Amino acid sequence: MSVKSFGFNQQGEEILIGNENIEFSVMNYGAVMVSLKEKKSGIDVLLGYDSAEGYLKEEGHLGSFVGRTANRIKDAKFELNGVTYQLEKNDGENNLHGGNDGFDTRMYEAEETETTLKFHRISPDGESGFPGDLDVTILYTLQENSVEMRVFAKALNKDTLFCWTNHNYYNADGSDTILDQVLTIPAETYADCSPDNISVLPVKPVENTAFDFRNGKPVGTDIESDDPQITANRGYDHHFAVDGEGLRTFAVFEGKQVKVTVSSDMPGMHVYSGNFLNQPGKNGMMYHIHSGICFEPEYFPNAINYEGVTKPILRSGETSEHVIVMRVEPR
Repeated sequence: MSVKSFGFNQQGEEILIGNENIEFSVMNYGAVMVSLKEKKSGIDVLLGYDSAEGYLKEEGHLGSFVGRTANRIKDAKFELNGVTYQLEKNDGENNLHGGNDGFDTRMYEAEETETTLKFHRISPDGESGFPGDLDVTILYTLQENSVEMRVFAKALNKDTLFCWTNHNYYNADGSDTILDQVLTIPAETYADCSPDNISVLPVKPVENTAFDFRNGKPVGTDIESDDPQITANRGYDHHFAVDGEGLRTFAVFEGKQVKVTVSSDMPGMHVYSGNFLNQPGKNGMMYHIHSGICFEPEYFPNAINYEGVTKPILRSGETSEHVIVMRVEPR
């Protein structure tokens, strides 16, 4: 285990732990994942920055712990218990990832052991427009070939919304493109997006579409498809409904030497193929369109404003617990 200054003078710290197979690091600013390295190949499969200041400037949420709500809320508003809450409009007319001052922009209390990193803070009532004090703990646990990210949140005094995700950008080769890397998603259905990128119901079958990854294929196979959903987004920016309940495989992503498997107990997963990346990254790299891909286990986007899907409402006094597991191993 090592702890080093990562910016903000002595206030920002990056904490790294590992074993003989993998190592990973997280910083106390935003509880953001900075790196995830497979040791045999030496490949760091995460996009990111060399210091905390890089994360201050960027808008792509690289490695972020996203909250209070992941993805978009239409018109940046929702109703809960008869009260309408107006949120920040930071994505056109919509709210994206909790707003510009979401959970990935906050400092956390940090504790570490040889195998765990724990981050904690209380999000106060009214922060980013959301109701109620929310007590949040993020626990990263080192396993043999995996990192388990488990989040506990308790609504202290009001009903509120809570639907977090991890926003890692993966590149299994540590290269400048993910288009030749093979992706498998065990989902039978996906959701189209509206012109303002709100996922819409009902979900549609993936069969005979560019969204069928059930048998595995390179990400770039259909990314230049004439499907209007692909052309409008310059690639994938869509929700996949992964069948089942409990911890299950959401995505398997394979490069030449390394395989990444993302599992979760969330209702579904959003996939974003880095369609607007254009910035310098860590180790002197320059990130361009499709340099990385996000697998974001989460609730259905805009779920609070839909019927027929699980709504991310956390009642006062109740505790939410969900998990994402990131496995990295040689092919």
